Order: sequence, then structure tokens, then C-alpha cells
Amino acid sequence: MSNVLIISSDEVRANNLSTILAFLGDVCINVPFSSAISTLQERQDIQAVLIDASNLDLASDISEKFPQQPFVFVGNLDGFEPKGNIVGVVDEPVTYPILTQMLHRCQEYIRHQPSAKTSVQNKTRLFRSLVGKSNQIQSVRHLIEQVAPTEANVLVLGESGTGKEVIARNVHFLSNRTDSIFIPVNCGAIPGELLESELFGHEKGAFTGAVGARKGRFELAEGGTLFLDEIGDMPLQMQVKLLRVLQERTYERVGGTKPIKCNVRVIAATHRNLEDMIEQGLFREDLYYRLNVFPIESPALRERKEDIPLLLQELVSRLETENSQIRFTENALTSLMEHNWAGNVRELSNLVERLMILYPDRLIDLADLPKKYKHIDAETYEPDYPEELLEREAINALFGDNADSSEEV
Repeated sequence: MSNVLIISSDEVRANNLSTILAFLGDVCINVPFSSAISTLQERQDIQAVLIDASNLDLASDISEKFPQQPFVFVGNLDGFEPKGNIVGVVDEPVTYPILTQMLHRCQEYIRHQPSAKTSVQNKTRLFRSLVGKSNQIQSVRHLIEQVAPTEANVLVLGESGTGKEVIARNVHFLSNRTDSIFIPVNCGAIPGELLESELFGHEKGAFTGAVGARKGRFELAEGGTLFLDEIGDMPLQMQVKLLRVLQERTYERVGGTKPIKCNVRVIAATHRNLEDMIEQGLFREDLYYRLNVFPIESPALRERKEDIPLLLQELVSRLETENSQIRFTENALTSLMEHNWAGNVRELSNLVERLMILYPDRLIDLADLPKKYKHIDAETYEPDYPEELLEREAINALFGDNADSSEEV
């Protein structure tokens, strides 16, 4: 349901639009032109404006005064090209399919506004980790906001280094479990024979070396979020046990018989293609559908190269110290945006750290970049020193601090 403002001094036209919108379930507000500007100034909850364009100049003047508000012009306007916040034109008689399409355009105009600011301060702070203005990263932010308040399992997909754990932490931070713990587990870094004990814990004497009882990650994450990174590397026998936990919400420690209730939200991530693994018999299909309730694709950096300047700024601000910060010339930025970034954001972060060590408090140009990151041809400046300066430098190199005294002799 959305709030739609209808601006028209023609009562019949306004009523016809209201009838269609009421069928859609939208809330309609009808005002004449004399009240249009004051209404738009007072109401901050208008998602779409349908304006009578029989007086095109008046309708255009009102739309120009509110650039953040999407408008749909209603009327037979041959040759008129909508642009900016005029998202479309609806010819009369107005039909249901066309009107719904125009309302969707209004919704997208508001959602993708560059100036749109979140009303929650801490949400903005955490989203700094998902820096960028590309459509791909904006879509990821939107999906996080949609799924975070729910209890749905989330599966984060994407190449290594794209920031899958960052997405998981954002989901946790914006969820109702934000005051509880977030525990990450890399399933690929733990040997298969130890993974069960790591996740579910064990009782004393459960196996050789188990000198005492130990809580597992599920138990430690009770009431919070458990992030299972590289879920595609989990052995099949462990996949069965994880599926049971997700289905029954109980588990047992290794060597134990007492069922433990589980109130943990599971977020999984992988760089593998799980559907291909299912066909190869390497991943359980039933577990896949349990985890894949709400998938989020973490985009590769090469798919959102326009975000690189903002990412560089963010990474430098994180790594800079009191006497060490770097900036980039236009040529350096252009070259970095041409790179393929096989290691994604992690590779970019490593490069920034390397450059800050090599060139502290410097302006980085194309010539300062490692060879693999040089993808454009640009003129390189080589200083042309006066001969007398070069001669003095040569003498200093030979005689060191006694150079001046040797000249006097």
C-alpha cells in the first residue's frame, strides 16, 4: 500500500483515477492545483504524484519545485518526452496495466535516489562496509534491509574477497538479534573430523583428548547469529547433522545424549556453485533449500568498477595513521578501474596497505602502481635537474659530510 497524490481541478478525472487506485489498495489524496504545493511541502509520505497535464506549463512548474518526488503526467501529450522526476505519461482513458507500471516507476525512482538517506544512524555506520553507489551494491543494501528483521535463513553467494562476511554482519546488526553475539565459522578451515565438535561441542571423554566438556559454536551463539562461511566445503556427514538442527531446532554434543534447544539464526556463505555440487552428489539438495531461503549475491568488484574511487577513499581512511595517508591522481584511478580484480575488494585492500607502506603521505600516480595495475598509457614525469645540482650530489655521494670542506681545500 502506498500514498498517491492526485493533483487535478477536474473532479471527474480525479475520481476516475481514485477508483482505479482504490482497486489497487493505494491510499489516494485528491487536491486541486491551488493546494498542490502546500500539500507536497507538508506531506513527506507521498510515494507517487499523478498530475493533470492538461495545463502542461503548470504541471511542469510544480514538478520542478520537488525534484525528489516522482511525477506521472496524465493526459494526451503527443511528442512530450518525460525526463528527470517525470517518470512517465499516462494517456486517457487510463488503464489498470499502464497505471501499475507507472506506480512501479515511481517506487524505483524513490528507491534509487542518490540522496536517499537512511533514518537509522547506526545503520548508515555499518553500511560503510558496503561502500559504493553502483546498482549492484545498492541492491545488496536493499536486500539486507528487507531480510534482516525476519528470521529467514540467508545464503550469501559470491567470489572470494567480495565481502560475504560483511553482508552477514550487516544482516545481524540490523536484525532483532543485534544485541546478541555474532559468531563466524569457516567450515573450510576446520578438518572434517573436528567440525562436529566445533559446531556442537563435546562431553568429557567423548573422544581421545576430550579432557573436559566444551561448548560448541551453536551453543555459544544461542540467541544470536551463526555465520557458516564456505558451507560448500562441509563434509556430507556434517551436512546431514546441520540439516537436522535447522529442521528440529535441537542438537546434541558429541558423546552426549541430552538434546539442547537451538535459538540461532544461521547465515551461510560460499564461493562455490552449490547447484553443480548437488548434481555431482557433493552437497545435499534438502540442505541447500533449507539454507537458500533468501539468497544474496555479493557482486564481484569488476562488475562495479565505478565504486573503486569510493572504496579507495574508505580503505585509506581506515588504514591511515596520524602521519601516513595517501591520495590518487586521476591517471592512477583510471588505471585501477581497468584492472580485473580477481581478488576483489580484498585485493584492493591489500594494494592500499602496500602503497601506504611504500609511499606514506604521498600522492600516488600511475608510475607508483605495481606493474600489474598499470593498464593505461600516460606521460611519466622525469625531473630535469640543473647540472650544478647533479655535480653537487655526485660530490656528496663521494665525500659525504666533508664535501664542502674538500671544495675549500
